[in-house]
Amino acid sequence: MPVADFQCKHCGEIFELKSKNGTIDGKLSDGAYGTMMERITSTTNPDLFVLRYARSLEVIDLIIIPKFFFTPQVIEKRKPLSATARRAGWTGCNILLSEIPKQGRIPIITNQKVVDPKEVVSKYRNISAVQTNNIENRSWLLDVLNCINKIDKGQFTLSEVYEFQNELQRRHPDNHNVEAKIRQQLQVLRDNGILEFVDRGVYRKR
Repeated sequence: MPVADFQCKHCGEIFELKSKNGTIDGKLSDGAYGTMMERITSTTNPDLFVLRYARSLEVIDLIIIPKFFFTPQVIEKRKPLSATARRAGWTGCNILLSEIPKQGRIPIITNQKVVDPKEVVSKYRNISAVQTNNIENRSWLLDVLNCINKIDKGQFTLSEVYEFQNELQRRHPDNHNVEAKIRQQLQVLRDNGILEFVDRGVYRKR
C-alpha cells in the first residue's frame, strides 16, 4: 500500500515504518507534504513505527506513534525541489518528533532491550482514550499536553499551565479565550485518566 508497510492480521490496523541511522528525536523525513496533510486528517492514517539502527544494521530503538498524535503542527513543509531537479516543484515534509508529546512516543525496544509487550499495549490503550478525529480538538489537546510535560514536577497548578498562554495563542491565533480552552483540555485529560484532579486548580500527572 502507498502509505502502509504492515497490517495486523487480527485487527486490520495498518502501520508505516520509518528507519534511520541516528537519534529518533528532532526531525524525520517523510513523503509528499500534500499527501501527508490529507492522511492526518483522515481516519485511515496508519500508526507509525520509528526504528533506529546502527551501522551494523542492529536495531537500537523502536517506538510506535499512534495515528491520533498527528496534527498539522507536527508536519513541517520542506522547500519545493528546484526547477532543475528531476521532480521539479515536488514538495516533501518532515515529521517534527519533538512536537509529539512523550505519551505518544511509546517505546517497544530501548537500547536493544525489548520492552514487555504488556507494558506497550497498556500504554497504547491508556493514551488511546484521548483519541479524536476532530483535528482542531486534537491539536488543542496535544498542545496543552506538551505544555504540561514542560512542567518539571508531578503535581502542578492551573496557574502554571496559564503561563503557556502566549505560546498557545500563537499556535491557535483564531481562539480568543485561551484560558477557557486550557481548562477544557485539562478536564478532557482528567476524564480520560491522563491527569488526576487533586484540589481546586491543582492536578497530578499519572
